[in-house]
Amino acid sequence: MPEKKDGLFDIGEIRQILELMKEFNVSHFNLSQSGQRLSLRRAGFAEPPVVSAPSVVAGPVQPAVANVVAPSPEASEKEPDYIKTVKSPMVGVFYASSSPEGEPFVKIDDVVKPKTIVCIIEAMKVFNEIPAEVAGKIVEILVENGSPVEYGTPLFKIDAR
Repeated sequence: MPEKKDGLFDIGEIRQILELMKEFNVSHFNLSQSGQRLSLRRAGFAEPPVVSAPSVVAGPVQPAVANVVAPSPEASEKEPDYIKTVKSPMVGVFYASSSPEGEPFVKIDDVVKPKTIVCIIEAMKVFNEIPAEVAGKIVEILVENGSPVEYGTPLFKIDAR
């Protein structure tokens, strides 16, 4: 995190944050530290549209027409309750092992416990170990080694039966 120097954040670390925002296509970044607030917003991102309430006009009432959309195949194929998904707790880069030559932390069919480390996510040159947080068997690895991930990106599926 940017450190304060004479009441300001360190410009070198702000540049690192901006580079990470660009690399991972992040549009906004906010940080509050010791009473100081840093808010970064990258140019080129469209602001979300503002939706205003329609004005009320007296007149004849028209029946509402509903737009019917067929459910997507993914929506109809809901995961069973015993399949748990390990999601990324942060933005960063996913690593399946502790070194490029090392064995992956877990493979498909490995049995894990809640505190078993399943991967590392690098964020701002800090390597964060990610635990399974559930006991079970790894049934699917959803991210490739070295891939960027966002907060909430599904990483693994675990059969917790």
